[in-house]
Amino acid sequence: MPHMTMIEALRDAMDVMLERDDKVVIFGEDVGYFGGVFRCTAGLQKKFGEERVFDTPINESAIVGLGIGMAAQGMKPCVEIQFADYVYPAYDQITQEAARIRHRSNEQFSCPIVIRMPTGGGIYGGQTHSQSPEALFTHVAGLKVVEPCTPHDAKGLLIAAMQDPDPVIFLEPKRLYNGPFNGDHAAPAQSWKAHPLGEVPEGHYAIPLGKARLHREGDAVTILTYGTMVFVAEAAVDRLGLDAEIIDLRSLLPLDLETIEASVRKTGRCVVIHEATRTSGLAGEIIACVQEACFYHLEAPIIRVTGWDAPYPHAQEWDYFPGQERICRALTSVMES
Repeated sequence: MPHMTMIEALRDAMDVMLERDDKVVIFGEDVGYFGGVFRCTAGLQKKFGEERVFDTPINESAIVGLGIGMAAQGMKPCVEIQFADYVYPAYDQITQEAARIRHRSNEQFSCPIVIRMPTGGGIYGGQTHSQSPEALFTHVAGLKVVEPCTPHDAKGLLIAAMQDPDPVIFLEPKRLYNGPFNGDHAAPAQSWKAHPLGEVPEGHYAIPLGKARLHREGDAVTILTYGTMVFVAEAAVDRLGLDAEIIDLRSLLPLDLETIEASVRKTGRCVVIHEATRTSGLAGEIIACVQEACFYHLEAPIIRVTGWDAPYPHAQEWDYFPGQERICRALTSVMES
């Protein structure tokens, strides 16, 4: 099996689907000739032509609105928002149109659109290129929300998303595009090319949406997380020498409650981690679900580690980023409770 970066795996997924289904189209700002700001679509326009892969004006509302119209008429658009921070002008289109079409039409229409967007910090992007807006979408009935953390999952989940009959928000942790990241920004960069999770099957395969992945097995405490934080949590666990189980949620809406509950009932302790801001973040919903289902199995209060309730800073990025130190403190606290 070849190794790929996440960028290459995402490109391969779109390549496979463009080849298999002539209803698939790819568009967004600079995704055609230029190949995208992160080069996720590089070479696709040359291979499939300007009618299948094309550039748009700098207008997120128009990009998503066009995609919704095409989807309602039987096309399968996969559109790119250049950074997740730019999605807000299209929020009305996503939440009031894409998410509601199946319901309001009594299932006469569906909206098979995928909205890809790089998310999260760790690249010195500052406050308008580092946001993690997943909770804004997991609150909306009618959407699915996905965030992979490996090249293997990125390809399989994107193919599944592009085959889904309903709208999918596909978040791509940009700090993981070229390799895993353990939270130590001063350490040498790692590459997917030598990492076992960088192995990506050739051709078509799909990973079902709504299923979490067991990243690390353990018995002492359950860590529920996703995106970049999977590898930061793993580094913290190794640093403490703790027998922790790490669940990579992958699918944020719907959540894989069966896997979550089974793990917490086994370990009796739980820590939830995400990079997004704390208040009304996804961790709060996850904690509520765990408490409702696993109350009599819990041996300690559930702890969350998140970003701060503040704009993402540039100069102080690593004080905002939930790093190993903060995760270690949370794990130590929950184990001592």
